[in-house]
Amino acid sequence: MSDVNNKKKDEVSPDIFTRQVGVKERRKIKAREDEERGIWFGLGMFGLVGWSVAVPSLIGIAIGVWMDKKFNDAYSWTLMMIFVGVAAGCLNAWYWVKKENNRDRE
Repeated sequence: MSDVNNKKKDEVSPDIFTRQVGVKERRKIKAREDEERGIWFGLGMFGLVGWSVAVPSLIGIAIGVWMDKKFNDAYSWTLMMIFVGVAAGCLNAWYWVKKENNRDRE
């Protein structure tokens, strides 16, 4: 049997490994040189994600409470609208994080 058949399937060739290390090294160097992104940027992004989930959730609660008072149903509109608000907030946060991640890759 040849050595090619004895190699593991998940083994990475040296050229590919060198290229991957180079890409990661360039990304790390770029991140260190990018002075506009410090601790305040991270806290700002954390706040943006938090508010982008909290605000739609609170709006959903307000609409649900209003609907519970307006319509005397057997269903809890507040619970349903909390779910809708949280889902909308999570989609909103996902959008902002994905947008920032795409900006980083460019």
